[in-house]
Amino acid sequence: MPTYQSLRMKLLLCNAFVCDAQSPFNGKVCDIYIAENLIDSVQPSSGKAFLTPAKNVKVIDVKGSMVSPGWFDLRADFCDPGFEYKEDLRSGADTAIAGGFTDVALLPSSFPTRDTKMGIEYILNQSAKLPVNLHPYGCISQHREGKEMAELYDMHEAGAIGFTDGNRSVLHAGLLERSLLYAKIFNGLVLSSADETTISEGGKMHEGNMSTLLGLKGIPSLAEELMVGRDIELVRYTNGRIHFSHVSAKGAIELIRKARKQGLQITCDVAVANLCFTDEHLKEYDSNFKVYPPLRTKQDQKALWDGIGDGTIDAIVSNHHPQNIENKEVEFDYALSGMITLQTFLAMLVQHKPKTITYDVLLKAITSNPRKILGKDDISIDAGQLASLVIFNPYEEWTYNKNISRSKNSPLLQQVLTGKINAVICKEVYHKL
Repeated sequence: MPTYQSLRMKLLLCNAFVCDAQSPFNGKVCDIYIAENLIDSVQPSSGKAFLTPAKNVKVIDVKGSMVSPGWFDLRADFCDPGFEYKEDLRSGADTAIAGGFTDVALLPSSFPTRDTKMGIEYILNQSAKLPVNLHPYGCISQHREGKEMAELYDMHEAGAIGFTDGNRSVLHAGLLERSLLYAKIFNGLVLSSADETTISEGGKMHEGNMSTLLGLKGIPSLAEELMVGRDIELVRYTNGRIHFSHVSAKGAIELIRKARKQGLQITCDVAVANLCFTDEHLKEYDSNFKVYPPLRTKQDQKALWDGIGDGTIDAIVSNHHPQNIENKEVEFDYALSGMITLQTFLAMLVQHKPKTITYDVLLKAITSNPRKILGKDDISIDAGQLASLVIFNPYEEWTYNKNISRSKNSPLLQQVLTGKINAVICKEVYHKL
């Protein structure tokens, strides 16, 4: 568990390797001086701590570690209210800190669903008491039923950062069209989980050679590609903007790439599990690899990394989806989809990223790009900026034997992983991992 220390005193981070493409100190080893909640100054390091720091300054030598702006997760499910036995806001926040995240956008897949301003206010009120900043999405449709539009403007005024029906695709084209048009009035963001469920319904994994070998009903890439194509045309017709969540299929990425070149207002993200694993990981029927969207082929996986590399894919998300034991330790057909990924996010990327993908590219997808998509103020490692920082070492090993989430649906438990979060600075608190 993280240990917390208030930063009402001053803090000096010595010998920090700055990893922030927007900072004038990017790629340099620096000393970062923090006063209260702001970066007071940054200067090239002499290789050792200041000789005579002020009496009330806490000095921490982070030599060998990288320091970046706080990480922002665009998609996670903390199951609160209604399903706190899987995850509650406190356990989710602690897990996020352990994974390097200072900001998390929460899906509205709670019970009751977050389709009114009261649900938005609940998350924001609780966020003030937690170590991370929680940003609530509101539902597109009432009760996530895909029939009638929810109270988008009221939720926006209450603080909703965007609108999504979570893992439920908006099948009703007219409803999505009206949502795109209405959201334009106040520059709201509509997010699409692209899945033509009349094609994918009943599927257990990606449709392909592996699903045939395992005897499981498949979810074809076509289901995602058809819905992405439809939604692109709705954006073209309404001149609105849309964000495609957790794209997973090569064909869908190609459609998005083409639409963006045509000037349409389209952004998208990819789930970390889809970057790291493929349908071949299901050969042992391990239900921890049963996720939504499904793990697809190596060709799809390569297309996802290519999309990260060329900027077609804007963000990488945890898609953190806790499930209790009763929903996972059952026959594969009956297991529910989901994987917890916040705590192991860095290690997953370190282990599976291609050599052509630099840390600058990865960090952009979890720092500046998510904030840009949501219209949030960007942060950087420079004087006068908010002291929201992550201290990590991509080469350090650790054993994943202390799970912080209330659920345990990860295939990585008890494994030795490479890529460790050492500390997080958020909300005037130094969180030592």
